[in-house]
Amino acid sequence: MFYDHRIAVLVPAYQVERWIQDVLEGIPDYVDHIIVIDDKSTDATFEKISASSDPRIRLFRHATNQGVGGAMRTGFQEAMKLSVDICVKMDGDGQMDPYYLPALLYPLILNECDYTKGNRFSFVADNSSMPRVRRFGNGLLSFLSKVCSGYWHIFDPQNGYLAIRTDCLRRFPAKWIDTTYFFENSMLISLNVVDARVSDVLIPSRYGDQESSMSISWVLRWFPFKLVRGFSRRIYWRYIYRDLSPVAIMFSLGSFLFVAGVGWGGLAWYRSFVEAAEASVGTLALGLIPILLGFQLLLSALLQDVQLSPGGIRKVYDFSTRELKSIVSHSAEPMQDSLGS
Repeated sequence: MFYDHRIAVLVPAYQVERWIQDVLEGIPDYVDHIIVIDDKSTDATFEKISASSDPRIRLFRHATNQGVGGAMRTGFQEAMKLSVDICVKMDGDGQMDPYYLPALLYPLILNECDYTKGNRFSFVADNSSMPRVRRFGNGLLSFLSKVCSGYWHIFDPQNGYLAIRTDCLRRFPAKWIDTTYFFENSMLISLNVVDARVSDVLIPSRYGDQESSMSISWVLRWFPFKLVRGFSRRIYWRYIYRDLSPVAIMFSLGSFLFVAGVGWGGLAWYRSFVEAAEASVGTLALGLIPILLGFQLLLSALLQDVQLSPGGIRKVYDFSTRELKSIVSHSAEPMQDSLGS
């Protein structure tokens, strides 16, 4: 146990035969349960996990490949059956350093937030090890995720090193958790709906010779659709179902006017360019006015959404080596005798 809290580490594993044993051996003793989900690996991943003698390990194997989100759904369900207090996701490829596990856990133990996640982008020198394509993609996805999730104070949304209180996990249905690589983004969107407190924890990246199985073409094809669908779901549940708010009206009306204006303007341009029909001032105004009104409504709705972002302590946690050692060394003592006393 960790400060009287039962901890479960969830390890989604797919084609990680080279690293999985080191990952399992590196999980600290204060973790109560290790739930490993082999997502239909075709290499020796399952055999390597089965060979472990750690009694904390509970191994599950999917009959078909369900994706990282599907593996986490299985892990969350099993963790809640074990009545753990906090679930941590740690991938089976060794990229998540267990040394920083207390940094994710401690804010949850203090009940300062409901969900913590890693943030790699404050370590400027360290990020030279991150592939450039990943850095650019994470930067772009971070901005889009801010819009879609409503958490404007977080960054690095694709960071899969995360921890969540199970009492928060029970507040939204498992079907909201995306089964694909959109898993982390879908978690943030779902957490906003239930007004959960989310914080970043500075954790440096750790890249070896692992190759990501997430292709850029897949991201470009599916992420825009999933982001729009997730955003729409959040607006409905948060601003219509739970509490009818002007934010939903401004988003809906603003989107309609903006799209209608662009459509009308596009049609006028097509006629003038293809059919050589000169557009009148009135025709241009009919396109421009809805665009301006729609943009103003969308901007106002966005500002309102930022102000209504879930409360709690909005800070980035940055624990020093000394603080992490102190947190671990006092983990078996009452909270008043721990770090900061």
